[in-house]
Amino acid sequence: MFTLLISLIVIFTALLVVLILVQNPKGGGISGEFSSSGATQMFGVQKTGDLVEQLTWGFSIAILVLVLVTNFTLSDTKETSTSVNVEKAATKTVPVAPAPVAPKQ
Repeated sequence: MFTLLISLIVIFTALLVVLILVQNPKGGGISGEFSSSGATQMFGVQKTGDLVEQLTWGFSIAILVLVLVTNFTLSDTKETSTSVNVEKAATKTVPVAPAPVAPKQ
C-alpha cells in the first residue's frame, strides 16, 4: 500500500511539473515557444488554458491528499526501525566515575 501511494505521488508530481511548464503566464513558459497561440494550437482546443489550470489544481490537491493518507498509513503501522548500534547503546552500561573527594584541611 505504501509503495503504491509513493508511486502515485511521484507520477502526479512529474505530471504537475509538466503542466506548470506548459502554462503561459503573461507570455512566458514553454507554450510560448511553440507558436504565438501556445498550447491552444498544440491541443487543438480554444479553452486549453482553463483545462491546464484545472488539471494543475487537481494534481496539486491529489498530491496533498496522497501525502496525508501516506502519513496516516505510516502512523498506523507503528513499525520502528532501529539500527543495531542504537540497540547496543541502549543496553550498554557506562561506568560512572566516582565523585572527587575534597582534601581534608
